[in-house]
Amino acid sequence: MPAAIDPLPVSPLAIILMGVSGCGKSTLGALLAEALHCPFLEGDDFHSAQAVEKMRGGCPLTDEDRWPWLDRLGSAMDAAVAEHGVAVAACSALRRGYRDRLRGAIGAPVRFILLENSRDRLLARLASRPGHYMPASLLESQLATLERPLAEEQALILNTDDAPALLREAILHWLR
Repeated sequence: MPAAIDPLPVSPLAIILMGVSGCGKSTLGALLAEALHCPFLEGDDFHSAQAVEKMRGGCPLTDEDRWPWLDRLGSAMDAAVAEHGVAVAACSALRRGYRDRLRGAIGAPVRFILLENSRDRLLARLASRPGHYMPASLLESQLATLERPLAEEQALILNTDDAPALLREAILHWLR
């Protein structure tokens, strides 16, 4: 268990780890939430059964598929932040419009952290996740959809070659 950290300078605060499938959002998000002693919300849990089946079948989601998902996750993050002061979520948040939608649903400041890696590394990670509904065949559509955060979004961008514990420490330093 990591040692208790210094309080964050901003509270309430929503922290969203974003990026394409296989970049490490869930692993790092859980570690970060543990360090911050706050809830972790897995964005995948907020997809409808229809959206999961669509992805399982190799079909990329459309904006119409994503809006209700983003609204459900945003609402849950808003409630978690209201109750706990800080919450962490994993969500692809691939486009600026999706990030704006989440910001609009969360009644607190939101910080995004883009996790990225090479296509080959991402494919290797996806291949090592048996049983996950997201097939590696959808990685290309996610990479094509990804809009890297612009400077005014003040997002942290990390390459996930380092160990998750080191990445967590980099995020904590950035948040402070």
